[in-house]
Amino acid sequence: MTFLSPVRRWLVLAVVTFSAAWAQAQTAPQPPEVAARSYMLIDVTANQVLAQKDVDMPVEPASLTKLMSAYLVFDALKAKKITLTQTLPVSELAWKMPGSRMFIDPKMQVPVDDLIKGMIVQSGNDATVALAEGVGGTVEHFVHLMNEQAKALGMKNTGYRNPEGLTAAGHTTTARDLSILATRLMRDFPQYMHYYAIKKYRYPGTPSTNDTNRNLLLFRDPTVDGLKTGHTNAAGYCLIVTAKRDFPNLPGGRRLLSIVLGTASETVRANESQKLLNWGYTAFDAVRLFDANQAVATPQVWKGKTPSVKLGRTEPIVVTVPSGSASRVSTQVVRPDPLIAPLAKNQAVGSLKIALGDQALAEVPLVVLEPVEQAGVLGRAWDAVRLWIK
Repeated sequence: MTFLSPVRRWLVLAVVTFSAAWAQAQTAPQPPEVAARSYMLIDVTANQVLAQKDVDMPVEPASLTKLMSAYLVFDALKAKKITLTQTLPVSELAWKMPGSRMFIDPKMQVPVDDLIKGMIVQSGNDATVALAEGVGGTVEHFVHLMNEQAKALGMKNTGYRNPEGLTAAGHTTTARDLSILATRLMRDFPQYMHYYAIKKYRYPGTPSTNDTNRNLLLFRDPTVDGLKTGHTNAAGYCLIVTAKRDFPNLPGGRRLLSIVLGTASETVRANESQKLLNWGYTAFDAVRLFDANQAVATPQVWKGKTPSVKLGRTEPIVVTVPSGSASRVSTQVVRPDPLIAPLAKNQAVGSLKIALGDQALAEVPLVVLEPVEQAGVLGRAWDAVRLWIK
């Protein structure tokens, strides 16, 4: 047995520790310094978090609240409870709302389409209240619906007290919850996401100086197409911004989502968000592992009309890895065995584990791409015998 002196043991330990730290540094690019109380960067295409800081810290959402208000409005449109051409009245409450405004008044009957633009482009508190009353009947009931929807989406640390985002006791959220809301908003209502890319809008008869979207990145970065700004004295300057850039291996493009909360100014929130987006696109590569509806595995099926089943996803399977490390990605299919028919289309069966070297990256559920019907009596009996022998 060979014994090492204390000095040599220390040197060996130091080398091992340094090597482990160096290896970790290679697989985890360090994000830039971000001048914000809390932030988060998500690769929406790969459903991976690329960077984060204090994402569970309670914060005031300010006008980021309007993302949830929009979610409920879009849901009402989808369910045909309201229409874009339908006009809504402007109540005294809506007319007298302080803060950012669309400048509508009780003499007006405003189309839902214009109210949505007023809520999103101008961040109008008056437009938001008019929509809340139109969808919920009363502001109070609409706020109840907001909180119920937050629970349904899994936003565990969010409480809404109003639809517009003015400071109120208990009106708080977190960066993590906002990431859930923003990604679900884009996924559930893609047909309405064009509103967030509108740079200028004003309702006829309202001040022409109140026509510009406060999201400065819409004017700076042509790949940015949303989402929402927010500001109160307590919340600071906040911005949730999303961009989609073209990549040769991703036909649909690669979308990132940046959440920056509590910065010092409108300019700072834009600069820090742009910094995060640029870092995410350059420090990481997106690797498309499988196309939509491509079979990841075709395992054997027992007691079915067909001998095997195709497992995969109805959307592409993409993973994000540090730049230059794509060759180290490995995959492993984990599934129950044996698989016994019938198997319905889109039925969850197992998962695909994705790793980068020894580091687990993601686990993606797999579904049945083509249904497998149950075999006849003789086929089931024969496979029952074969399974028993097996």
